[in-house]
Amino acid sequence: MSGDPEVSALIAAASAPYLAAGRFAWHFARGKLTGDPAFAAILARGLLAGRGRILDLGCGQGLLASWLLTAHAAHRQGRWPQGWPPPPAPEQLSGVDFTAREVAWARAALGEHAHIVLGDIRHVDYVPADAIVILDVLHFMDYAAQETVLKRVRAALSPHGVLLLRVGDAEGGLSFAVSKLVDRIVALLRYRRLPRLNCRPAREWRSLLEQLGFLTEALPMSEGTPFANVLLVGKLP
Repeated sequence: MSGDPEVSALIAAASAPYLAAGRFAWHFARGKLTGDPAFAAILARGLLAGRGRILDLGCGQGLLASWLLTAHAAHRQGRWPQGWPPPPAPEQLSGVDFTAREVAWARAALGEHAHIVLGDIRHVDYVPADAIVILDVLHFMDYAAQETVLKRVRAALSPHGVLLLRVGDAEGGLSFAVSKLVDRIVALLRYRRLPRLNCRPAREWRSLLEQLGFLTEALPMSEGTPFANVLLVGKLP
């Protein structure tokens, strides 16, 4: 999908602010937005349509915020991929991450356009939100903490709010084994440690969300990658 000229232009525009944080942050932004199918899918499927207050837990360098800001500007200017629904019009973009370096990059790139907090999503206060996004984060926590975070997400969401939760499907066979190996390598390179990964089958993640009152849908989210990722869309009725 990144071969579409409009999508390529979105990637370039959303990456450009990271030059203020340095060449590495910029290269990472371009690579992630190009190679990770979740970013295009969020817009192409309208998964955040109509949501003004968006909170990204485990936001890293704030790529989702930059992506949504760029999408809103491009749509207003008539430079929009054919067939995609209108993007959300962000009123409040917030993010939380525990890595000081990446929070600094996010703040350098996004400035006052997003509120990025340095902290642990298990403990910091969540701002009220219409949508909460958690991509590839919860499996780094123990099982009890995962459930606590999901309960806090449910409490922070507005009525009819939506949760986008990407997880690795522990029943994904070889693809899941590749996912775990890559997670460990990335964690070792970025954080100088090998974390314990606490993974679940996608069906178990869905069950947890449904126990909290979400209506769930599971979308495959590994296109173009060797992973066993699933994006769970949880909507409050």
